[in-house]
Amino acid sequence: MHLPDFFALGSFGFGKQMLLVLLSVAVVAGFFMWAGRRRAMVPGKGQFVAEMGYGFVRNSLGKQLIGAHHFKPFVPLLFASFFFILVNNLYGSIPVLQLPTMSHAGSAYVLAAIAWLTWVGVGIKRKGLGGFFKDLTMPSGVPPLLYIILVPIEFLSNLLIRPVTHALRLFATMFGGHMAMMVAASLTSFLILEVGGVGAAASLASGALGIFLYFLELMIQCIQAYIFALLLAVYIQGSVSEGH
Repeated sequence: MHLPDFFALGSFGFGKQMLLVLLSVAVVAGFFMWAGRRRAMVPGKGQFVAEMGYGFVRNSLGKQLIGAHHFKPFVPLLFASFFFILVNNLYGSIPVLQLPTMSHAGSAYVLAAIAWLTWVGVGIKRKGLGGFFKDLTMPSGVPPLLYIILVPIEFLSNLLIRPVTHALRLFATMFGGHMAMMVAASLTSFLILEVGGVGAAASLASGALGIFLYFLELMIQCIQAYIFALLLAVYIQGSVSEGH
């Protein structure tokens, strides 16, 4: 999972994980540019898949969550976030590549930081600095005396803990799932090559477990891309709404 760098410039090392991140940008951009090159009224297969993916993000994540009046400016960010994370997660299930780049914490934290800056910036721009923090830390309908306790809790929860958990949720599932697959594969290889005999027979169980984990991880890779974009849409909705 943490392979040697291809090359290093001082303290900066460029390795497989960074290469795959750059490749994902080319894959996502290349596919949608290719699919939309003709813009036919009767779409072909590629255009149909691209339009279906765009429509899913636009309607399910943007329009339904952020609201029909506010969602349009944020569709590009939601669209890019979902498909960028999806491709980087799916690397873990592709033979030879076999590395979900979001299993490296730095990548997940950068995406969470972009999401955090977006919804905080939108909230301050729309409501003003005071109005944004008031809406974020002072829920309506609460006795004023309780604000002494609620304000610091809400501040920590929304502005500090929220971006951390946003990143950790993605990183931990990708890291843990890929680690489980590696353990199952290593155990199967060990039982066949090193133990033999009864061990080779027992490897059928570990091999079956590995196959099960592979398809489970494939499902989780898709779900985590959706959850990250979903939470981003929910946070933005809180920034553009009038109150909570």
